[in-house]
Amino acid sequence: MGMPKDIGVVDTMLGFPHPDLKEAYRFITRQTKDTESKEVFDFPVEYLFKDVPGTRLAGSSDPIGVTLREMDLWGVERGMVGVGDPAGTGARAVADHPDRFIPSSFCDPNDGMDGIARLVREYETLGVRAAAVFPAGCLPQVPINDKKMYPLYAKCVELGIPVFCCAGIPGPRLKASCQHVELIDEVMFDFPDLVFVTRHGCEPWTALAVKLMLKWPGLHFSTSAFAPAHYPPDIIEYANTRGADKIIYAGYFPMGLSLERIMTELPGVGLADDVWPRFLRTNALRVLGLDQ
Repeated sequence: MGMPKDIGVVDTMLGFPHPDLKEAYRFITRQTKDTESKEVFDFPVEYLFKDVPGTRLAGSSDPIGVTLREMDLWGVERGMVGVGDPAGTGARAVADHPDRFIPSSFCDPNDGMDGIARLVREYETLGVRAAAVFPAGCLPQVPINDKKMYPLYAKCVELGIPVFCCAGIPGPRLKASCQHVELIDEVMFDFPDLVFVTRHGCEPWTALAVKLMLKWPGLHFSTSAFAPAHYPPDIIEYANTRGADKIIYAGYFPMGLSLERIMTELPGVGLADDVWPRFLRTNALRVLGLDQ
């Protein structure tokens, strides 16, 4: 049967064209040191991606409309978006199209309890269904198992929402040790009720990620920032065996990948017939508490 059509894909990493890419990524480039990242690239990971949609669509007068049209064209029913962007696009999209966009809150553990209060406020007023954190992108960086992370993890457990956390070597030219996959083990030990979803591949430690997912019930893997042709083989093997409920689809539009490329390549991913619906839809709905 292969990849089903008209399943109503749930994308756990979706965004909107931004009016000023250099400003959007200043939180990254403020700590990079190489000339390309600081002065040449509009998108700090341009060396990894070709035909970046975010660059091509920058300055669009209707960013929400652009994303909705792409979703409709490529069968994405709902997408998780951040609500804390300075332009306010995410919050406006969630308010205007609550049936299409799922709100998430971007968190920086360096903000301490002010950041936790903001998460709670966005949970109560905007209905956020997840917290997102980029350890390598924080300034200073905050390792996955750092105690500054622990109030965030505790609050996620209390609110009943997952944390989506980048793990593995970061694409931007930032130091990587804070995102070593091994650090997740301590977090899951200390927070056995936490639902923790990795972002951006876990490379080069995907075998370790699989081992930890076998060990910890709450640990999941999302495919964000990877074109399907480059999904790690051991992740696909795990999805087809014991991990069918642990691997979650995430795209990267418009930051680095077009939905056209993702959806054109996806049928070539060797998932078993019974895994596809879970990968594309039901695993995300369950983790986000939207499966009722």
